[in-house]
Amino acid sequence: MRPMILVLSLVLGLVPLVGVVWIFVSGMIVLWPFSATVDGLFMTLILLTLSACFLLNAYWEMRDRGLIGKKKTAPAKAPAAKAS
Repeated sequence: MRPMILVLSLVLGLVPLVGVVWIFVSGMIVLWPFSATVDGLFMTLILLTLSACFLLNAYWEMRDRGLIGKKKTAPAKAPAAKAS
């Protein structure tokens, strides 16, 4: 079940990004010369927020599984010998 959560989070994180691309392609937001509708701006913000939430969840899942973010730990030092 846990692998399915990771896959679902990745898919639901990428689908809103396709929506953002569609907003730019359809002309609701034009970069040069800049013009945008209120609908386009708010829909873009909502879709980017949804995408960020799901991709953050996917990042946490991958980190918990050890797929990313592995930290290399230094080997433990041997205790110092007592000098008499």
